[in-house]
Amino acid sequence: MSEGTRHQARERALGLLYEAQMKGETPADVVRELPVAPDPFVLELLDAVAGRREEADALVEEASIGWPPERMAVVDRLVLRLGVAELLERPETPTAVVIDEAVELAKTYSTEDSGRFVNGVLSTVAKKVR
Repeated sequence: MSEGTRHQARERALGLLYEAQMKGETPADVVRELPVAPDPFVLELLDAVAGRREEADALVEEASIGWPPERMAVVDRLVLRLGVAELLERPETPTAVVIDEAVELAKTYSTEDSGRFVNGVLSTVAKKVR
C-alpha cells in the first residue's frame, strides 16, 4: 500500500473514530453499520486504538503536562490516540512517518495550533515507547 493510500486510510480511521465518539459508540459498532467494510489497514488502526486506548491516553496525559485528554479538542485527542496506537502496534512504520501523518491530520481537521501540539506530544511519547 502506498503512503498516499495509507494517508487516506488514516483519514478514514480518524473519521470513524470521530463518528464513534459523537455517537457514543465503539469504533467496531460504527464499522458494523457501514454498508461496505473499510480497507484492512483502517481496521488494523481502529483495532490498535481500541486495544491500546487506556495505555495511549495515559501516555498522552503524561506527555501533555497540564492537558488531560478530556480537556483536549476532540480531534486532537483522537489523532493522538491514533498516533500512539500506531507507534505501539506498528513498529515497522517509521516514527517520523507516524508523527508526520498525525500532524497533517491535526492541521487539516483541528485548530491552528493542533499540529504543533500533536507533534510535541507524539514526539515525547515516541521517545518513551520506541
